Amino acid sequence: MIITADRIITGDGRTVIDKGAIYLVEGKIQEIADLDVLKAKYPLAVVREYQGATLMPGFIDMHVHIGYIWNDAEMSAYNDFMLAYYSADYAKSAFTQGVTTMRDVSSSKDLCASMVRAATKGYLDIPRIIHTDTALNFTGGHAWEHGLEVDGPWAVRGAIRDAIKRGADWIKVMSSHRSDTPEYTQEELEAAVDETHRVGRKAAVHAGTQPSIQMCIDAGFDTIEHGTWLTVEQAMQMKEKDLVWCPTIVAYTWTHQRIARALEDAGTTVQASFTQHHKYFKDAADTYRENFKALCETGVKIIAGTDVVYTNRPVTPIAAEINYFIEYGMPVLQAINSATKLCAEVLGMDDQIGEIAPGKIADLVIVSGNPLEDCSAFAKVREVFFAGKSVFCCSATCCGEDK
Repeated sequence: MIITADRIITGDGRTVIDKGAIYLVEGKIQEIADLDVLKAKYPLAVVREYQGATLMPGFIDMHVHIGYIWNDAEMSAYNDFMLAYYSADYAKSAFTQGVTTMRDVSSSKDLCASMVRAATKGYLDIPRIIHTDTALNFTGGHAWEHGLEVDGPWAVRGAIRDAIKRGADWIKVMSSHRSDTPEYTQEELEAAVDETHRVGRKAAVHAGTQPSIQMCIDAGFDTIEHGTWLTVEQAMQMKEKDLVWCPTIVAYTWTHQRIARALEDAGTTVQASFTQHHKYFKDAADTYRENFKALCETGVKIIAGTDVVYTNRPVTPIAAEINYFIEYGMPVLQAINSATKLCAEVLGMDDQIGEIAPGKIADLVIVSGNPLEDCSAFAKVREVFFAGKSVFCCSATCCGEDK
């Protein structure tokens, strides 16, 4: 198959190919060239032409929770079977957003490993899932209801070994909530990183406030999730240590906006634990908007993750996160890179995904318009290919015209 569009944005943060085309063989990109060159070279290939559109690598969302249902009004009715049905449907919906790979950073125990196994056997058609199994929390800490409560450095090490035994690709630790009181001690954080790295895995940490952010930088977590009140000095430390920031701007901004609407409109439902923290979310949204550009300019690696867990919201509203990156000061090509190739590098999968290049798996998203000129194009997903197979099309008919 040959696929062509008005432009190809490869995902490397630099390259745009006007009127280019790619040739796919068995789910991989074999060649990139001018359309006429490929048509002459492969005369029997089906040609899919997308006029008025842009071709990019499938997006990678680095912060999702596939199995969170805590804000569903019928949560009490979700047994393990119901949760699995919900999660499979939720994960599949990511294709509609152009997302072909997700990093789940805590869902119910064994859920993601089971979904990966089911997809491998062909029972589910869902994006690629890299996961942490469930998060580690100190007793009574943030999101303890959904994670695993463990205290003390050796208990933390034991929990990490158990998670890896059950299939975790990464390890996730929760280190702060909505206050300036750190939850894990420095000794526990360092034990978590040491054990994770010792067995050849990477560690992510929820750290939104101070001094937790600094403690997690000192411990050496591979990715700092949220980092809401990250300082320029800390971003420079992260760059020096090759640590990565996953800000999840959309989660905090949308939560602030949702609470604000709820306080004005009795018809909008928001969990009470959120409304009582309205100032926290408003301050967080303001802080991202005011500080992001300066933090970006330090050169710290920034990856796209969404962390939106509301009912009736897509699990991966990646276009909104990319748009916040751009609105708050990141160059457009860098923002695309932050949701594609850079994510693949952090996952250790850049030899397979994240870029339109020969030899890479054909995870592709075609959007209407030109995102280099109009950021609304990121949300106008026309068709999505997963390993060369069309998994979403915006209409009942083919989104690309076969030639």
